[in-house]
Amino acid sequence: MASDPKSPGRTARLRKPAGVEALTGVDPVRPADRNPRRVWYTAYGSNTHPDRLACYVKGGRLPGTTREHPGCRDPRMPSRCLPIELNGAVYFATESPVWGGGRAFYDPYADGRVPARGYPVSAAQFSDIAAQEMYRAPGRSLDLAEVITDGRAVLGEGRYETLICAGRIEELPVLTFTAPWRMTDVPWNPPSAAYVRYLASGLLSAGVWDLEAVASYLAACPGAAGHWSVRAVTELMGDGAHGG
Repeated sequence: MASDPKSPGRTARLRKPAGVEALTGVDPVRPADRNPRRVWYTAYGSNTHPDRLACYVKGGRLPGTTREHPGCRDPRMPSRCLPIELNGAVYFATESPVWGGGRAFYDPYADGRVPARGYPVSAAQFSDIAAQEMYRAPGRSLDLAEVITDGRAVLGEGRYETLICAGRIEELPVLTFTAPWRMTDVPWNPPSAAYVRYLASGLLSAGVWDLEAVASYLAACPGAAGHWSVRAVTELMGDGAHGG
């Protein structure tokens, strides 16, 4: 393996272009409301890209992929989006049938910082997005009490079947999902070019991180490190680096 599993979570320092607003801080204290009507769905993978998120919310298929998404019961897109940095690390593992190559997973217990995008959605929308990531049919609302109380709730053994609460923003829980295993528990797998392009485009469209910072971050993620260089990610983006 090209990366050293004894040194997980080391990422490049993320830089912001001049003149942009500061990142939104995540209060690590989890909210008191264990049954919220609205939450911050925090995306660290391909859903950082609004077009990708729209497939999960409104339904449909992303051009160049084969999977059709049913969408949420409420197909309204989030009214805004916040750039966020989470504690932890992203790594690439398993094999994506949509993109080919490794999928992005989040290890909240690893050292590092993870650039992400927070979307205010209803609890029902979050449940439906999570269901589609879990390859389940949307339509059943999740009980969020455990994840908000404990910071973690394992709903199954599969990928994206573990809920994480990173804290709160504006008194609402900051929620995401990942695998139940730790970053060093599974073999890493390099992501495909199409996947890297969507991850980079999604982060760049936030207008907070510059291309060099995003390329440095992605190239340092376990699974990508040793297979994707900063230069390769930068060249992959080309003239479409700031695509939304």
